[in-house]
Amino acid sequence: MIEGHGGELALAALRAFGVAEMFTLSGGHVFPLYAAAHESGFGLYDVRHEQSAVFAAEAVAKLTRRPGLAVLTAGPGVTNGISALTSAHFNGSPVLVLGGRAPAFRWGAGSLQELDHVPLVAPVTKYAATVSATASIPGEIGAALTAALTPHRGPVFLDLPLDVVYATGTAAAPGEPAITVEEADPDDVARAATLLAGAERPVIVAGSDVWTGDAVEQLRAAAEELRVPVFTNGMGRGALPPGHPLAFSRARRAALGGADVVAVVGTPLDFRLGFGDFGAAAVVHVVDAVSRRATHVTPAVSPAGDLGRILAAFAAWTGSRRSHDDWIASLRTAEDAAKARDAEAMAAGSDPIRPARVYGELRRVLDPDAVTIGDGGDFVSYAGRFLEPAQPGLWLDPGPYGCLGTGLGYAMGARVVHPGRQVCVLMGDGAAGFSLMDAESLARQHLPAVIVVGNNGIWGLEKHPMRAMYGYDVAADLSPGLRYDDVVRALGGAGETVTKAGDLGPALRRAFDAGVPYLVNVLTDPADAYPRSSSLA
Repeated sequence: MIEGHGGELALAALRAFGVAEMFTLSGGHVFPLYAAAHESGFGLYDVRHEQSAVFAAEAVAKLTRRPGLAVLTAGPGVTNGISALTSAHFNGSPVLVLGGRAPAFRWGAGSLQELDHVPLVAPVTKYAATVSATASIPGEIGAALTAALTPHRGPVFLDLPLDVVYATGTAAAPGEPAITVEEADPDDVARAATLLAGAERPVIVAGSDVWTGDAVEQLRAAAEELRVPVFTNGMGRGALPPGHPLAFSRARRAALGGADVVAVVGTPLDFRLGFGDFGAAAVVHVVDAVSRRATHVTPAVSPAGDLGRILAAFAAWTGSRRSHDDWIASLRTAEDAAKARDAEAMAAGSDPIRPARVYGELRRVLDPDAVTIGDGGDFVSYAGRFLEPAQPGLWLDPGPYGCLGTGLGYAMGARVVHPGRQVCVLMGDGAAGFSLMDAESLARQHLPAVIVVGNNGIWGLEKHPMRAMYGYDVAADLSPGLRYDDVVRALGGAGETVTKAGDLGPALRRAFDAGVPYLVNVLTDPADAYPRSSSLA
């Protein structure tokens, strides 16, 4: 049995699940959690906006594959974190938000920040509840975190009323977490393997759940045994290293346009993949839970269960198979041609600076184990094209919800769990408006990161498409040439503005050597928009 106030009981349960740090913005409703952390050496980090606390917790969850923790005070503290909580929902990230709550004994009388949060967060969480007794705190946290870690993973929420968390109680000590593993139907697995092995032009697209489900090695084995080219997105990027003969990134159009079987593993059939429409190709959708099966299309087969076991079964397939060597060779030709074009763009010496040149210089200075964070629209689209992570699980972007403002929260979480690695935030100047004040949080708590801002003075994803649709644009301009580096300098960090392509490399090297939050403010060409369809479907 364990005894203590609500904060001490909560931390005992959290430690049982490997949680080692909390992210927060100070609020009196949750002081006992701070006291327990302070008195026991539990990591405690604070931010300037609650959404950054949840984003930091999500970065921990993404990078470590264990729960991340955000503690938000009552009322606006919780509501300020809902966009980040929703991002965690779309990303399948096991984040626990502990919310303060007005005291239960006075509920309905109009206490400060009295709001029933649970109905607001229930649609974007796997588990949402109010804890009614101090002794129930460990058990409720255990139940919530078990739900968060059970595939398909996702965020959870618990309200802690002020009179509950401040009181003392006795509870059973938390036991070892027990997470249920879902087994896929063997017939579904066999049909999927048969399709891949027997295809003339198969393709695998692997996403974040391959990393989250610890199935990277099994993916490589399946690709190598069946000889299938692999494309990746999200945290699956780097699952096959860039030099692997079956790893592709720039021949995607040729692959998905010419394939006869497309196996999408661990990522939804959403807008990033044409909603699962690959022409005449048969679609195999491999998911970690039945709830993740697509309902808007009908795949040929959709094995649902532990991704590692499914992919291991693909690798062990002993049935008949067709040679894919000619297909792989044709894709390699397309890949090499695209990379040659990319190399030319990344070396462009024109001024104003082309965004591609920024990524050409970053490729020279980023370590293989760097954590790379994308927070933006147009500028960050180039990152997905030109940067190829050498390892999986180190690429953090907002995911399919597309919420801006992730950057500095993600940077904080990344720096906390990977103190010896480079942490690089790629940020559009529009996105900078959402979280740049948290450069102060990084500086004050000695959490260095490099922030590269592509500063073109516009909302690039909106200005160019709106012009194409209407012949004009509105609400799409920012002040040109703003000194975002001066902002970070004023907040305790450092930085500089770069206007010439030839100055990029030295500026980036200074940034990574600085040991403080350092913003490289790159004035980029506003006319150089990332090519894309204007469709908003």
